[in-house]
Amino acid sequence: MKYSIFILFIFSLFSCKEQSEKSNAVARVYNIYLYEEDLQEKMPTDLSREDSILFRTSYINAWAMEELLLKKAKLNIGDENDEIRSLIDKYEKELLIDKYKQAVVQQELDTIFSEDDMVEYYQNNKAIFRLNENLVQLKYIHIDKDINDEAEIVRLFKSNKEEDVNELIDRELEFNSFNFNDSIWISQKDVIKKLPFLKEEGKLKKNKFMQKEDSLGVYLLTINNLLYRNDIAPKSYVISSIKRMILHKRKLELAEIMERTLVSDAIEKKQFELYNND
Repeated sequence: MKYSIFILFIFSLFSCKEQSEKSNAVARVYNIYLYEEDLQEKMPTDLSREDSILFRTSYINAWAMEELLLKKAKLNIGDENDEIRSLIDKYEKELLIDKYKQAVVQQELDTIFSEDDMVEYYQNNKAIFRLNENLVQLKYIHIDKDINDEAEIVRLFKSNKEEDVNELIDRELEFNSFNFNDSIWISQKDVIKKLPFLKEEGKLKKNKFMQKEDSLGVYLLTINNLLYRNDIAPKSYVISSIKRMILHKRKLELAEIMERTLVSDAIEKKQFELYNND
């Protein structure tokens, strides 16, 4: 009798646990459950109620489809299939090796870039830095049509005197938008977003002062320099790409050094031997 009560007690514990787990489940495929906490981990933040519902539905359906396909695959192909097992083993090895390499390289990687490093890389690899868009160096101001001293602003804008430039900078809150730094390169597409009248100008010309008016206001523009698609990009414009490329090169070099050192040490410690089978 005691044993029967004990067995019933154990069975009820498992039954309660299973019921608790099921109550927190949002979907089931055969004996596999998708739980609310798993779904919440994947849920993007700041979704509206409607988007949240759409995401839940989409994720649950995708999860169910994957589990159903996996079940069918196991039934029809089997998880002991030699080809699949070989691929899994190969992938596991590659994953472990890659993770180890990343950890070692990350520990030894020099992430400091000197100006000489970047100049040298840029000079040696200019051909890969060809532009796929037009670039512009310019200064411009966009002002309201009813501004009181438009003529004075035009005079200041055309002037190259430091005090006139500084006066414009001091008045920048009066302008709808502006750019006074004509030494930086800007994508022509971004320029046109700010200065829509340039769409009708055709090919832009260097050192051309323009004054245009439309329903949005008055635009003053001077183009300092231009670069076109397929020209070599200026170093300042591709500096972030140069840093990424140098970093990638250093990673490859470190990985190669690590591999050579690993083999050399293994040979020295007699952990790796080559046999002559001739």
